Parts: sequence; structure tokens; C-alpha cells
Amino acid sequence: MRIWLRTLLSRFKRSEDGVAAVEFALITPFLLALYFGSMEASVLFMADKRINSVSATLGDLVSQWDPTDGKIPTAALTTYFAAGPNILSPNDITSPDILSPFKTNALKQVVSLIFVKTDGTTKVLWSKTSGTGAVARTVGKPYAPLDTSSTTDVIARGGCLVVAESSYTYRPLFGQVFTTTFNLAHTNYFIPRFGATGVINLEDTSLSTTACTSGS
Repeated sequence: MRIWLRTLLSRFKRSEDGVAAVEFALITPFLLALYFGSMEASVLFMADKRINSVSATLGDLVSQWDPTDGKIPTAALTTYFAAGPNILSPNDITSPDILSPFKTNALKQVVSLIFVKTDGTTKVLWSKTSGTGAVARTVGKPYAPLDTSSTTDVIARGGCLVVAESSYTYRPLFGQVFTTTFNLAHTNYFIPRFGATGVINLEDTSLSTTACTSGS
């Protein structure tokens, strides 16, 4: 009996059966974290890229307006804003939008026309928003985010700029690796296509023809 027991214990001591299974069990949590983390990171990067495209598209559309065609109709501006959700979630199952898999109700957009004086200081001429919680820039006040020493400010002096801003609160898909929300935001600047001194009016604004040369 003792010999048999000794033999059994000796075999057990030398046995390597199940080592691979134990090692796999030990590294599985790390592998899962790496997998879900890389997935979340790629989706977050995609969301950030689309948010930048949203503001770039909005600003580009507004800046292309020809002042000789009159004012931008409210319906046209609404259509410009509608492009944002279509960029963010193109395959949204709840609507024919471009933002899938991102929820478009968290998207905020702001587009403004600002006058850049010859000394680099700025003045907001009009500002419009889209999206719950979006806050328009205060008309008549400086546009604080644009630094007077920036290249954009220097180039635009003595004329107007179309400024498009977009922001989005990204919520992680799984919440296992990234457990907090991310506030994504992008701003794009455009010189009006038909000249920086050309005044782009909206249907409900009445800027003078000198607004982009004198600010009034």
C-alpha cells in the first residue's frame, strides 16, 4: 500500500498534465481586457474622426453660400445641420442617419459668423445651434476660442470667418475597460468662398453690407 501510494505521489509530482489549461486561465482576463480595450479604442477613434467631419461639413456648406443669392433660408440651414447626424451614424437602425452605431441625440452643433478686426480681435455677428444643450455664441461679443496670435486669426483679419463647432458625449460600448464618458469636440474655420468681406446673412438676420469690413 505504501509503495503504491509513493508511486502515485511521485507520478503526480512529475505530471505536467493541465499546465496549459492553468496558464490559459491565468492570462484569459488579460486577453479579454486587451480585446475589449482595443475594440473600444478603435470605436472611440472612429467617433472622434466623425465629429471632426461633422463640423467640417457644416462649416464648408455655410461658407459656400453666395451672398448675391440673398440670405440663407432657414430650411437650408436646417438641412446643413441635418448632415451632421448623417455623418455620425449612416446606418442608425432608428432612422436613416449616418451616425450608427452612435446615437445622434448626443450630438451638438454650433455655426457662427465672426468678424476679425485688423488688430486680431473678434466679434460674433450671428450664431445658430442644433442639438439638445447646444449653446450659441453671444452676438456682439468676442469669439474667445480664437487666439489673436493664431495663423487663422492673422489670415482672416479685416474679414469674416465661418466657425463650425461640433461636440459629442461618447459612452463606451461595454464599460469594462473604459468606464467613463468622453467629451469629443472639434472646431473648424472657413473663409467664405466668395470672399472674406462678403456678408453671409441668415433669413432672420439683417447684417449691413459692411459687417465683414467694419463689424457693424
